[in-house]
Amino acid sequence: MLKVNNIDVFYGDLQVLWDVSFEVREAEILVLIGANGAGKSTAIKTLSSLLTPAKGTIEFDGVRLDQQEPHEIIQLGIVHVPEGRRLFADMSVEENLIMGSLYG
Repeated sequence: MLKVNNIDVFYGDLQVLWDVSFEVREAEILVLIGANGAGKSTAIKTLSSLLTPAKGTIEFDGVRLDQQEPHEIIQLGIVHVPEGRRLFADMSVEENLIMGSLYG
């Protein structure tokens, strides 16, 4: 289970997320919907440990993601594939996800 608990996230001095919380249970699908600039990408980058929350916690199956490095999060089975950027254009979505999950 993925649990996001009251995270605040900043880009420098600019706060982008305020007190965001949600859970995704096994076999559930969660969709983040919002206008441009609403914080969807920031939330995903924070789950991937590309950004660190200033407040709050993120857990996946009892492991604190907000205390892990990005390569450690990949080893837990969480993969971040950016939409339309830095992808392998000739590969399927599944193949891109597989590439993103490989680690040495």
